[in-house]
Amino acid sequence: MSGTTVRIGTRASRLALWQAGHVAERLAAAAPAFRFELVTFQTLGDRIDDVALPRIGDRGLFTRDIEGALREGAIDLAVHSLKDLPTADAPGLRVGAVIEREDPREALVTASGASLSALPPAARVGTSSLRRRAQILALRGDLAITDIRGNVPTRLDKVGRGECDATLLAHAGLLRLGLGDRAAELFDPAVLLPAPGQGALAVQVRADDEAAIALVGAIDHPPSHLATLGERTVLAALRGGCQAPLGAIGRWHGAELQLAAVVGAVDGTVLVRAQARGTAADAEAAIAIGEHVAADLRRQGAGDLLAAARAWIEATAPAGGTA
Repeated sequence: MSGTTVRIGTRASRLALWQAGHVAERLAAAAPAFRFELVTFQTLGDRIDDVALPRIGDRGLFTRDIEGALREGAIDLAVHSLKDLPTADAPGLRVGAVIEREDPREALVTASGASLSALPPAARVGTSSLRRRAQILALRGDLAITDIRGNVPTRLDKVGRGECDATLLAHAGLLRLGLGDRAAELFDPAVLLPAPGQGALAVQVRADDEAAIALVGAIDHPPSHLATLGERTVLAALRGGCQAPLGAIGRWHGAELQLAAVVGAVDGTVLVRAQARGTAADAEAAIAIGEHVAADLRRQGAGDLLAAARAWIEATAPAGGTA
């Protein structure tokens, strides 16, 4: 990073632009001597919008193109939804800050405004997330899951047009777009666990850019950073990938971090759960809690469930295209 203009890379969707703008505002308040400029990208996940995400692959679908620009110096920072960011740092890059987390809960949006329990038998729920599929079928095995893609407004429009009766979205995204009233039901994480990192924003920098590291460090939120680090450690330890049927949430109780996670069968017939709690004053402690939860899940057969999910993706892929 050089000069007083800081270029921030972001996806071009309405939500991504809100998120990058929010980070820019936070940075401008912390460092008023700098000017912040948004640079937009169409990522692989944006360009391929007619294939369910698990069938495309799960490594950097929404981040890889932006990371390449950051590594090459075309931008100075990158803002990502943390749940989209692979758990391993990309070569030469690191997460310099995690912004204070928005509500991580899952929201149900229905055409009729009905709650999950009030949906009619065999109602169509649109989602391409295996995590959501597994958990919602565990709650209502009669539902018909249909693949749905697109940004938040697009998915809301598909529900409104009757392409499906309901969909599941991150409540954080609805709130950020001023659409919180569209949620017919919000799920307690004890009922339906979000994706690791859901509701949190990551600011990515070059690992050798000391000026950028210092700049974004001023807006880091340690409680959010440590909680999401524990969640993402579970995903990394189980080698699940961003599209795995795995949910996790870390919540603070004073100085203690309580971390809960779930891995499910794609058809919802099996869910294995684990949790751990401990003092998490630093990254090492948060990682240790995450590794403990992952080990518990592994003992319960999470590895077999994740392998079965990968096999299901391959078996159900359309001719000529797999994950």
